[in-house]
Amino acid sequence: MINKKPNFVWHYFEELSKIPRPSGMEEKASQFVADIAKKHNLQYKKDKVGNVVILLPPSKGFEKSPTVILQGHLDMVCEKNSGTKHDFTKDPIKLKVQGDIVKADGTTLGADNGIGVAMALALIDDKEAKHGPLELLFTIDEERGLKGANSLSKDFVKGKMLINLDTEEEGAVYIGCAGGTDTVLTLNVSREAQIKGSVYLIKVTGLRGGHSGSDIHEGRGNANQILVRVLRTIQSKGIDYGILSIKGGSKRNAIPREAFATICMDPKNLPAVSQIIKDLNALMKIELRNVDEGIKIEIEKTQKAEFKPLSERSKKKALDLLFSIPHGVISYDKEIPGLVETSTNFAIIETEEKKISIITSQRSNLTPRMEWAAERLRVLGALAGAKATSSGTYHGWTPNLKSKLLLQAKKTYKKLTGKEPVAKAIHAGLECGLFGEKFDGLDMISIGPTIKNAHSPDESVSISSVDRTYKFLKELLKDLAKGK
Repeated sequence: MINKKPNFVWHYFEELSKIPRPSGMEEKASQFVADIAKKHNLQYKKDKVGNVVILLPPSKGFEKSPTVILQGHLDMVCEKNSGTKHDFTKDPIKLKVQGDIVKADGTTLGADNGIGVAMALALIDDKEAKHGPLELLFTIDEERGLKGANSLSKDFVKGKMLINLDTEEEGAVYIGCAGGTDTVLTLNVSREAQIKGSVYLIKVTGLRGGHSGSDIHEGRGNANQILVRVLRTIQSKGIDYGILSIKGGSKRNAIPREAFATICMDPKNLPAVSQIIKDLNALMKIELRNVDEGIKIEIEKTQKAEFKPLSERSKKKALDLLFSIPHGVISYDKEIPGLVETSTNFAIIETEEKKISIITSQRSNLTPRMEWAAERLRVLGALAGAKATSSGTYHGWTPNLKSKLLLQAKKTYKKLTGKEPVAKAIHAGLECGLFGEKFDGLDMISIGPTIKNAHSPDESVSISSVDRTYKFLKELLKDLAKGK
């Protein structure tokens, strides 16, 4: 049990952590918040996809104050270390307290966005909180392309001010975000009649991974790129081997931490390949110094051989295409220093008997640049004979520095801390972009506590930051209710 302040927030976060909630499987989490509304005799609505809004009446004396929407998403990114036994569809998240931080045991924590959900729910029990009418909005399936927000009907909420609780930097008030799209390349392949030699597994592990938007600028290692580099290097040394399968990454919006290739070759080539891997391991530690030095590249004998080897023609086409897939920052914003404008994430490699799928995601705060980056991937795929499809497109949220909600948030934050909060835009997708299109005249900001390494098993949240952020949220709601 996390016996820390604010008690109500940690209580709801712990309860939510017991509920499996991968994207697309939020039924129990959706029912959890609906049951809280029932328990407290509060009005609520639940739509056909599972989005829920709870109507929290105003505190005494604030009945005529404007309605404020507080919003978070119920799903979480489900990533785990390769040695961790955890079924995200059944098992609760195992929480660990280490000093000022809360982490999970070998998996993602779900602070993104479980902490935001818990902060909104905490206001139901917190009798010290003073506020006007609140609409507590909980959406589903955010992490796979904002699907819950996209499904909302235009009359689902009534408020004209919205505070999104899904950013990860205390002391920052976010007022803009990037749009995004997914681009998938599918390469048909043929295979040889039989496996020659012994079967080996090449593993790239130990990388940090992270959020493909907020962490993309750090230059963290991409396991897919590194694995393909290993395979190309072995090929360049004239060593004959066959590729049975390549698999890397698991989430479109996460930088891949691990990747695996099953190969076959004459056992006499093992010493030479082992040396190549040893040399590349040392080289990668230099290239990724101070960023991702935990990388491990290994080879081991295995009996697992799901497929026959790729034909030589398919092997060459696959390696050439995989080696050419870009990853990382494409350009920075011309007006906001340090903000990534456009990027692409080489997210996933999947192998089936007759095809290899390459899943990428592009982000930009300029829709034409996002479309251009996706088109480059489609053209690259066409050159290799791969079929390209795009999906999950959503638009960004254009910053409004004159927002009345922003101005009040800055005033309240300075009153509490003596410091000015920083108004920022984020190179990640927030549901605010869709809300702005769906609900006319909506004034929005996004805030949150310090969360590090979201979308990876190293995800953590600061306990003291949660406390300070919740106090800021309560004070802001009180000031908005008073009309200060």
